[in-house]
Amino acid sequence: MSYEDKTTTFPGLPLGPLGIIALPGCENLVSHVDSYLASWRRSRTMEVSGYQKESYLLGVTLPRFGSGEAKGVINQSVRGRDLYIVVDVSNYSVEYSMYGKKNPMSPDDHFQNLKRVIAAVGGKAKRINVIMPFLYEGRQHKRAARESLDCALALQELTSMGVKNIITFDAHDPRVQNAIPMNGFETIMPTYQFVKKLLNTEDVTIDASHMMVISPDEGAIGRAIYFANMLGLDVGMFYKRRDYTQIIDGKNPIVAHEFLGSSVEGKDVIIVDDMIASGESIIDVARQLKERKARKVFACATFGLFTKGMSAFDKAREEGLIDRIYTTNLIYQTPELLSREYYVDVDMSEYLAALIDSMNHDTSIESLLSPTFKIQKQVARFKEQA
Repeated sequence: MSYEDKTTTFPGLPLGPLGIIALPGCENLVSHVDSYLASWRRSRTMEVSGYQKESYLLGVTLPRFGSGEAKGVINQSVRGRDLYIVVDVSNYSVEYSMYGKKNPMSPDDHFQNLKRVIAAVGGKAKRINVIMPFLYEGRQHKRAARESLDCALALQELTSMGVKNIITFDAHDPRVQNAIPMNGFETIMPTYQFVKKLLNTEDVTIDASHMMVISPDEGAIGRAIYFANMLGLDVGMFYKRRDYTQIIDGKNPIVAHEFLGSSVEGKDVIIVDDMIASGESIIDVARQLKERKARKVFACATFGLFTKGMSAFDKAREEGLIDRIYTTNLIYQTPELLSREYYVDVDMSEYLAALIDSMNHDTSIESLLSPTFKIQKQVARFKEQA
């Protein structure tokens, strides 16, 4: 399906009646996805009962006992449906009561809720697909010593419960899919959405003389190269020099960022990463870029966690270190974040709707996973209008 052609008549029938379940914490995102799907399908000719509906959302409840224990309840029949369960494991704004006290939900709690809902399906659905934008335990993807392989175990647990496809975004290490080689696993890069939003927001010149893409560390170099190639730009990289003699907050502290690449003087730079956690690393990179006389600094990250709040970014903005921050709405966004004038929200709801629509019809999603042509078309249009 063409991403922009919402009225496309698919060549085949849906795999099964569409059903979407939004777990607590991602209702707002999923409601927009549902609205797109309902609108597109109303304009199509498809002689299938239940194909055109006002909403494809299925109600679920996850009541808890006073002890904190819980259960999953699905409020409608799911027999024969092609189910898409959406979960935001990073949403700490959702709370539950335990012994009369309010507790914010952790990633573990969200993952347990996901399993409860899958268990409530009871094998009656035609197919179960999980959309988990921020991959649960994705940062614990490999074993360096006597430690757990949490992400691999979680994936195996889901597939053993009957999940056929797992859709995630910008996985910290996509090789974790090797844990479930016989099941569908897609990790999606939202490069097209970032490029489109960036070009619609900023007054920039897209060429190697005026702009550069920066990887904040060696782990992000792959996505930075792809981003740069799509825009026809050069790439630079910072190498994190760490102090391996001590561990602070579960990791070796960064001593310094060493830069590898050509001069950034007078250029606009785009820092590309999978996530912004505390922000210390990306602010240090921005500071070094400004010291090297970069003109403007834009930070693009799929997930904006901002685990230590916005104060450090407010200060960085006041000091002129960062001009704009772009993250997606795939995970929870605090009112504090959305209120910042230097923050730009990259909406992914239309893309998710297109993805679900294609998968429900069991058609290829290659054009959605690799939107090279669309990015090039977007850049060409921008250059023509400049």
